[in-house]
Amino acid sequence: MATENRIHFWRRNAKVPGSVQPVYGAQHPPLDPRLRRTYPKDTKPKFNNLKSKKASSFHEFARSTNDAWDIDDEEDEDFLGIPAPTTSLPSSGVHSMPVQMQEQNQAGDADSRTSHGPGSEAQNLQDVQEDEEADCEPVNGKVVKSNSEAHLGSSSVRSTLQKQQSLPVRPIIPLVARISDQNASGAPPMTVREKSRLDKFKQLLASPNTDLEELRKHSWSGIPKEVRPITWRLLSGYLPANKERRELVLKRKREEYFGFIEQYYHSRTDEHYKDTYRQIHIDIPRTNPLIPLFQQPAVQEVFERILFIWAIRHPASGYVQGINDLVTPFFVVFLSEFVTEDVENFEMAALPLETQRNIEADSFWCMSKLLDGIQDNYTFAQPGIQNKVKALEELVSRIDEDIHNHFKKYEVEYLQFAFRWMNNLLMRELPLRCTIRLWDTYQSEAEGFSHFHLYVCAAFLIEWRKEILSMIDFQGLLMLLQNVPTIHWGNEEVGLLLAEAYRLKYTFADAPSHYKR
Repeated sequence: MATENRIHFWRRNAKVPGSVQPVYGAQHPPLDPRLRRTYPKDTKPKFNNLKSKKASSFHEFARSTNDAWDIDDEEDEDFLGIPAPTTSLPSSGVHSMPVQMQEQNQAGDADSRTSHGPGSEAQNLQDVQEDEEADCEPVNGKVVKSNSEAHLGSSSVRSTLQKQQSLPVRPIIPLVARISDQNASGAPPMTVREKSRLDKFKQLLASPNTDLEELRKHSWSGIPKEVRPITWRLLSGYLPANKERRELVLKRKREEYFGFIEQYYHSRTDEHYKDTYRQIHIDIPRTNPLIPLFQQPAVQEVFERILFIWAIRHPASGYVQGINDLVTPFFVVFLSEFVTEDVENFEMAALPLETQRNIEADSFWCMSKLLDGIQDNYTFAQPGIQNKVKALEELVSRIDEDIHNHFKKYEVEYLQFAFRWMNNLLMRELPLRCTIRLWDTYQSEAEGFSHFHLYVCAAFLIEWRKEILSMIDFQGLLMLLQNVPTIHWGNEEVGLLLAEAYRLKYTFADAPSHYKR
């Protein structure tokens, strides 16, 4: 029924790109690679401390594994289950595995990822350990192995990794650069239609009093990169519609922000605020860890100041993990105003100090405007998110009963995957370029971040209907929903997602009798 409605409402179906691919990084929960291995039907895993039987429900899964979210970074060795005194691999090899997995997950072939699992290094490590166990001889009840055998084992792993790294790989669409003109199919950078749209935007922005309703109407289907910074400032309410007042407002607001810095930032070491600053300091390096721009010390200091000032000016919520992600789209968009090259690899220190300060202040105020509309997401117990997750469950039960019953059958709770979708506005599920395109529409919609986002999440869930229904165990479902394969998504896929979300909103938003059972 859901598929028929979609075909009748939109004559074009959303395609399902790529295949299932895990995404690793500090912004995602650490995952035990052994739990994600897939095996041929005629073989069985040989782990000492891991049950071979797949968990078919949440209760079985909970009994057989630990919650990945509760594991700290410093516990990697214990988490992998490889005791340091007996391993045949150097410790540096163990810790380098997630980095290698990141590179392979991004650049590797999608089909090979599906058939061979998320990380071939984990399989190599398992194969070596099994071979070594077969070659070991028991002596007085203990297993004894020579140093030469251990050396050969580690050499074979390195040799295999070198062969894999020499294989041809598929090019990756940049995570940040060429946001407005790049899509998954590699379309030309500027078409006649896009040039006409750009001219229309410039005409609207050049008028003495910008018609914001007309600007929202044109922005819904995407904003050209050249005018996105000024358009975002206007749509967020940071800049006035009157053109003559804009420079004065910008100057005043930027001075006001740096007044906050002088007044409050020194208090980050005070007893009352040090815990807040410490959490911010920990979370910043985890923000988009795969993009070099955000690993620069100068950029991380900017984010620390923005988040700390916002937290102490909003004591009802303070800083909550996830807010750090919401700064990045504004920062990248305002930075792109001054950068014509590859944004994700741009050196922030190359810009004049005054320009850096302006980007920082504008990012702060626009993020503040966004959070003003969804602050109940981050107050005590996060009631806004709880309500939205419940609303998502009710909505999905109406639009796709098969998926809803499938979750119930395998004891998957919506809160287990949708909490992050609401808390981070799908930023950890989509590449940054897609998030920026998504936010073009959010800022064009009335209550886009608070209300329309619900329908986007529902459409996003239905997008993976085939993959969801093919999963017949709790663990597989949760892994899919927490690591959806969107790394090669572009403007085309986001446009289809938004169109389906609009259809759902049009159908259900003003029809409460349809919305609830």
